[in-house]
Amino acid sequence: MPFVTLDDRTVAYRLLGGDTQPLLLLAHPLGMSQAVWDSVITPLTRRFRVLTWDLPGHGASAGWPVARGEITPAALAAEALALADLAGAERFHFAGTSIGGVIGQQLLSAHPERLYSATLTNTGAVIGSAEMWQTRADRVRSEGLAAMSAEIVPRWFAPASVEGDPALAAGWRVAMSRNEAESYALMCEMLGRHSFVGRLGANAGEATQAVPLTLVGGSEDGATPPATLAALAEECGAEAPTIFEGVGHVPSLEAPARLVELLLTRLSPAASKAQGVDLATGMEARQAVLGADHVARAAQQATSLDRPFQQMITRLAWGELWSDPDLDHRERSMITTAILAALGREELVLHLKTAKRIGLSEAELRQVLMHVAVYAGVPAANHAFGLAKQHGWGG
Repeated sequence: MPFVTLDDRTVAYRLLGGDTQPLLLLAHPLGMSQAVWDSVITPLTRRFRVLTWDLPGHGASAGWPVARGEITPAALAAEALALADLAGAERFHFAGTSIGGVIGQQLLSAHPERLYSATLTNTGAVIGSAEMWQTRADRVRSEGLAAMSAEIVPRWFAPASVEGDPALAAGWRVAMSRNEAESYALMCEMLGRHSFVGRLGANAGEATQAVPLTLVGGSEDGATPPATLAALAEECGAEAPTIFEGVGHVPSLEAPARLVELLLTRLSPAASKAQGVDLATGMEARQAVLGADHVARAAQQATSLDRPFQQMITRLAWGELWSDPDLDHRERSMITTAILAALGREELVLHLKTAKRIGLSEAELRQVLMHVAVYAGVPAANHAFGLAKQHGWGG
């Protein structure tokens, strides 16, 4: 697990998936850790580069420095933005649960230009009351997280989930007890002080309204019940939330397959465009895979003769194909390289460079070209091997 220092505080994070895929940030609930996303990361990396991290004093991240005073949604969102910058992403998709959803609301209200989309689960514009959160903060400071975990953790899950898997609650009690009590208490106080009523939807301006927003809840969630999600939807002017039946407060643990399916469906450019993928979506994929400099040079060289053709292939090849989540960029690179090698097309040189940029290994490229030898002929493969060696492949 890598670490980064942000404002003199050590933050633990994970960054998984291909460098050319769009970035998806996942923010975990209060009292838990980035481990809540373990069951969803692998399928999501077929479409996204996924970044998870531990909130202050949670998991392997350092606690909140006393000298910095209170924790605010703006401070937590600033850390999310710093991690996106670390990943080299100007824009990203965001999904957050509970307090992670509060971070998402802060990003929506203050930094919508950084977001492709936001998916907020089991959260609200207001969660609980100031009195409730202050009481919990005081008890955590006096009793400790280990003692409080016996009371708090069972509320995270639907009763049927705990009955069917007693180790689920027992394991998360251990995990919660290892977090830092003061950072947890500070975040409780933050939830009691801050509200997003009047800060979202029409009240937040056109940029915020333009960010696609998906709300998700659980029918058995006692902390942020469906009514809380419905109020958030009204606040944002968003469509009604999707409610997972038989699920409590953490769908990534109780219904990971359903959550993955929803994310892949809602965040897929192809799935959201009944009339085809737009030019901007194709351009983003083209720049990610080929590099912004290459695409800029191609645009500069285009004339009135071939400019419509360039736009067509950007929409078709890069929007409809390379942006579709059914295959990831590595798989598409191998397919494209094999086809171009078999046909002896001059674009093979470009895609040999692309394969290296995406991160194909020498062994993977070798197997691609050996397939070409068997199914398209030895001369075609021999020519492709020669070009690959000319352009940096092989020791």
